Amino acid sequence: MTPTSENGGDFDLQSKQLYLGLDFGTSGARFVIIDKHGVIYAEGKRDYPQTTVRFVPQITTGEPLCQPFLYNTNCSDALPIVQSIAPENHTVVSGSSTLSKLISWWISTDPHKNSALLMHQADWLLYLLHGKLGVSDYNNALKVGYDPEAESYPSWLLKQPYAQLLPTVKAPGTSVGFIKEDIRLHFDFPKDCIICTGTTDSIAAFLAAGASQPGKAVTSLGSTLAIKLLSTSRIEDSRFGVYSHRLDDKWLVGGASNTGGAVLRQIFTDSQLDELSEQINPEEPSSLDYYPLPAVGERFPVADPNMMPRLQPRPDNDVEFLHGILESIARIEARGYGLLKELGATEVEEVYSAGGGARNEKWMKIRERVLGVTVSRAPQTEAAYGAALLALKGATKSPSQLY
Repeated sequence: MTPTSENGGDFDLQSKQLYLGLDFGTSGARFVIIDKHGVIYAEGKRDYPQTTVRFVPQITTGEPLCQPFLYNTNCSDALPIVQSIAPENHTVVSGSSTLSKLISWWISTDPHKNSALLMHQADWLLYLLHGKLGVSDYNNALKVGYDPEAESYPSWLLKQPYAQLLPTVKAPGTSVGFIKEDIRLHFDFPKDCIICTGTTDSIAAFLAAGASQPGKAVTSLGSTLAIKLLSTSRIEDSRFGVYSHRLDDKWLVGGASNTGGAVLRQIFTDSQLDELSEQINPEEPSSLDYYPLPAVGERFPVADPNMMPRLQPRPDNDVEFLHGILESIARIEARGYGLLKELGATEVEEVYSAGGGARNEKWMKIRERVLGVTVSRAPQTEAAYGAALLALKGATKSPSQLY
């Protein structure tokens, strides 16, 4: 296998110690290969084929028993059961949590319950490479109820009849085993090529940004606004959709607002955004006070499913209007970081920006003024790059330490 490097030349995987990260997103897959210094040797992406995949229940090892549950699938039928067994305000107390999906499937009429295993997307894809069923990581397993601080499933979950389906959980970037021989031979991988546990896409993107100290944060400005802050304290509060992922000996606290780029796209074209933004003075505060939402409902930093969008009054000048929207979104971002601090997280000291909104320099300066901390564009934001960093971490273990 000889992927092409950034400078156009080829390189031999057998001659260098390299680390491959894979990101399987909604519409396609991306890969990044780095060396031990984090330098990118190759990267690329491929869209998924436009075909419909239909899973038929089998009894063959490793075969899916049902259609996969998507990240946003809401299993409200299982929520009363989850509420009856889990602590109040626990992360799993949501219709879209992995535990709700597991219970929803468990109470169905599927006849394969006793031979099943719960596998997240990353677990199953990695199983295809290393061949070991039932191995997950504590980032993916968080919303099924795994406690990454205690490094175990809680007793209230282990008492349930479906506990037998739960996977073994390891830290992200843990060596699981050598790559399967048939795959190794097909792609000409070296004999000592190892496969490591993965993580979620948002965690991998955070790792890619290089925010490694408490107080460092990443704001993703996509269709919505999502913030993640590295903290020394663990924060959990389902009332605001706030939960913490473990990152070694620290915690990644996060929340997501419905405000963001989707609102801007409802009002302006891309060319209008570029043209109007250039005319904004980011050092001058806007007197307009909006709460830009694409539809009714907000989840963080205000949990109100009935909150109405507020984009009035609208001035005649579109530059002023856009200025007011951008600054109002920045205030929501600041309020979000403020809420995390109120709940006990480390105070934000520096923010890296990711997503399409990070390209708007005027907005960056507005946010820096409103947040009161340094705001810069993240040097790397690809989840595949963060996954490659996990592979680098896992490769430091000797073969005798493999799971």
